Amino acid sequence: MNSDKLMSVARAIVARQKGVLAADESTPTIKKRFDPINVESTEENRRRYREILFTSEGIERYLGGIILFDETLRQTTQDGTPFAELLSNRGIIPGIKVDKGAKALALYPGEKITEGLDGLRERLSEYKQMGAKFAKWRAVININECDIPTSFAIHANAHGLARYAALCQELDIVPIVEPEVLMDGAHDIERCEVVTSRVLEEVFTELDAHRVLFEGMLLKPNMVIPGMKCERQADAQQIAEATIRCLMRYVPAAVPGIVFLSGGQNAEDATDNLNAMNAMGPHPWQVSFSYGRALQAPVLAAWKGQEGNVGAAQKIFLKRCRLNGLARDGKYTRAME
Repeated sequence: MNSDKLMSVARAIVARQKGVLAADESTPTIKKRFDPINVESTEENRRRYREILFTSEGIERYLGGIILFDETLRQTTQDGTPFAELLSNRGIIPGIKVDKGAKALALYPGEKITEGLDGLRERLSEYKQMGAKFAKWRAVININECDIPTSFAIHANAHGLARYAALCQELDIVPIVEPEVLMDGAHDIERCEVVTSRVLEEVFTELDAHRVLFEGMLLKPNMVIPGMKCERQADAQQIAEATIRCLMRYVPAAVPGIVFLSGGQNAEDATDNLNAMNAMGPHPWQVSFSYGRALQAPVLAAWKGQEGNVGAAQKIFLKRCRLNGLARDGKYTRAME
């Protein structure tokens, strides 16, 4: 393990005003994104869409890294340049999603476990040869108002995250550790904070036990936020205060950056919440973003699969990247929309 290399890459991903684009949607997930705009999910359409994102002018100012799906890492631009090479040449670090998805946790109804540890060392070695310098593994933590998640589900997912992270660092690949407490359901913000606290405490206990170098990893958590069906929603300031309080208690200061998932929030809310957290700073870690839908939904709506819309879609993508870059400094306002 090359500690200096790991730390250098981790810091570069969350450099000032920078965050991560999560463009690692699986084939079924990207189909869900394409269906509302009536674009068929063919390999060429998926390739073209990612090319539109990756070639947008100016995004390197605000994106330190982009997470790719296995198919995408193997694809090229129209002129034959591998996507990983294109991104690296622009100063954007290419990464790769390596988990095999969340499946039902046996004998624990309503809970999930992420699969993909079998053969992971070999897959990581291949991805490294293809240019990936960081990776991502998502653990899904279901939540309700009372009895889910169980302690076992939290432990099982934390253990999987730690094993993945250790395998990454063994090969000098920076792991993004993603324990996602879902935003579905009717639970309130207090319940989310309790569960997120339990999850983060267990995750870092397992990471430490597996000898993972905290300085050479990034954390991708949920924000502490009420469930979407909760009658009592919270504003950006309440979300920021609850989230930072939780992170201060359970995330070591050695971790260079926290890159939040958007988790189904709309683009404006995700940016507003990130801004509110940074306005409370400074913090021990960089407080940044690793958004998928919150960066891409407006782009898809503008593109609609039409080549004539590419320029407009790319301008919208740059704008969303820039607004989140401003939120990294606590300088975003809704009026900028």
